[in-house]
Amino acid sequence: MALVVAQEVPTSSSMAVSHGPAGVGKARHRMREQLRRGGVSDAVIDDAVLILSELLSNACKHGRPLGDALAGDGDVRAAWRVDTGGRLTVEVTDGGGPTRPAPATPSVTAHGGRGLNIITALADDWGVRDDTRGEVTVWVVVHDDVHDPDAGRRRDDFATRVTAPSVRALPALGFADAFDDMD
Repeated sequence: MALVVAQEVPTSSSMAVSHGPAGVGKARHRMREQLRRGGVSDAVIDDAVLILSELLSNACKHGRPLGDALAGDGDVRAAWRVDTGGRLTVEVTDGGGPTRPAPATPSVTAHGGRGLNIITALADDWGVRDDTRGEVTVWVVVHDDVHDPDAGRRRDDFATRVTAPSVRALPALGFADAFDDMD
């Protein structure tokens, strides 16, 4: 008689990611594969992978590596989990930095500064946790219930939140008026 043991596919993980851009792709790939095997919808996975990328980029840009390593030499920690209620949480922990994570208000021409605003638009909740060793963890609840058939609904309306209004929706700007004197 054979004994068959059912084993649940893990939907949680924690991994060291090198303090720099090299490890971000590996972390995204691992997250995508694990969540897909765990039955999480593609829309939620896409949001989670984007959030993980933003958190890791911020940790490498603004935070120190964990432990005593120099910037670029050490690691930060990425973790994600789907709890028993179906809530997907993503966390990135670094060695702290000179500033606290906070959404910025970048100029239209700025090349960065939108990451936490993107996270705010995609996530159900997020925050920052400090520990006694000086480590800083930014946590994000990507979705409250990945088993909900409408999971990932924010992905659809996110595009409408970040798209520019149509030109017709803008008030009269009077661009042509500026050229009237040139005749």
